[in-house]
Amino acid sequence: MELRRLRYFMAVAEELHFLRAAQRLHIEQSPLSRAIKDLEADLGVKLFERTTRSTRLTRAGEVFLEEARQVLSAYAQARASARDAATGRKGRLRIGFAEGVAQPRLSDLLARHRADAHEVEMKIMQMPFEKQVKALHAGSLDAGFSFTPADRNGIQAKPLWVDPVAAVLPVHHPLASKSHIELKDIAREPLVLCGGEAREDRNTQLEAALLTACDIPNVVDYAENQQVLLTLVGAGYGLGFVLATQAETIQRSDIAVRPIASPPPTVKTFLLYRTGELSGPVASFIDRAMRKHFSCDSMNSV
Repeated sequence: MELRRLRYFMAVAEELHFLRAAQRLHIEQSPLSRAIKDLEADLGVKLFERTTRSTRLTRAGEVFLEEARQVLSAYAQARASARDAATGRKGRLRIGFAEGVAQPRLSDLLARHRADAHEVEMKIMQMPFEKQVKALHAGSLDAGFSFTPADRNGIQAKPLWVDPVAAVLPVHHPLASKSHIELKDIAREPLVLCGGEAREDRNTQLEAALLTACDIPNVVDYAENQQVLLTLVGAGYGLGFVLATQAETIQRSDIAVRPIASPPPTVKTFLLYRTGELSGPVASFIDRAMRKHFSCDSMNSV
C-alpha cells in the first residue's frame, strides 16, 4: 500500500470534504476520489459514506484512521532517525584511549560532541595502541586516541594535539624548590616511566626527548600506569613525567609538579580510525576532532 494513499485518506477523513481535502493536498479532486476508491478496493471495505450533502467515516474508516495515523507517524519517525544517523546525530560511538592521554582535552572534545549529538550512545574504553588497532579491525571500536603515529592495514593515525611534558617529583626533592626544571637536570636523576602495555604508546616519544639531554637516561623502573607511576614517585623511587594538561588533575601532598624549562619535551596525541566509508556518528566525530581548534597546529602554542 502506498503511503500517498494513506495521506490522501487522512486528508479526507480530517476534512470530511473531498474538495477541501484536494485543496489541502494541492491536487485535483478527481485523482483524490480515484485514490480513495482504489484504497477501498485494496482493503475490501468501505471507508466513507458519501451523499450529495456530506461525507462521513464508516466504522471501518474510523478504525483505519487510527491505524493510518500510527503508520504515518512511525514512518516519519523512521525517516527522521535515518537522517539523524546519516548526519551523526543518532547511533553509537565506541572510543578507545591509551593510558596517559590528556583527559581534560579528551573530556572537552567528548562534551562538545555530545552537545550536538546527544542521542548518540557513547562508550569510552581505556586500551593500549595494539588493542585499539585490533578492535578497529574487528569493528568493535570506532575511533581511538594513542601516542603511536602508525598508519597500518587500513588504520589511519592523524595528529590531533601536542602537549608539553611536566616533571613529577617527590615533594621534598631538591629540584622541587625550583619554579622550572631543566631537562638535563631531570635526565641525570633516577627516572620512573610508564611501562607495560602503555610503554609502546608513550615512552618512545618521551625517551627520544630524554636522549637529547642525556646519552643514557637513568631509568630505574617502569610503572604499569600513571597511578602506579605517581605512587612510585611519591615513595621516592625516582622522578617521572606527565602531560602538562594532566598535571592539573594531580592533587597529592607527596608529589610536586613542575614545568620543564623551555623548550619542554612534547608528546603528540593521534586519532585512530578505519579507512573507507564511515557511519554517520563516526564521520561526525572524526570531523569534529579534526577541526582547527582541536588540530595539532592549533595546540603547538600550548
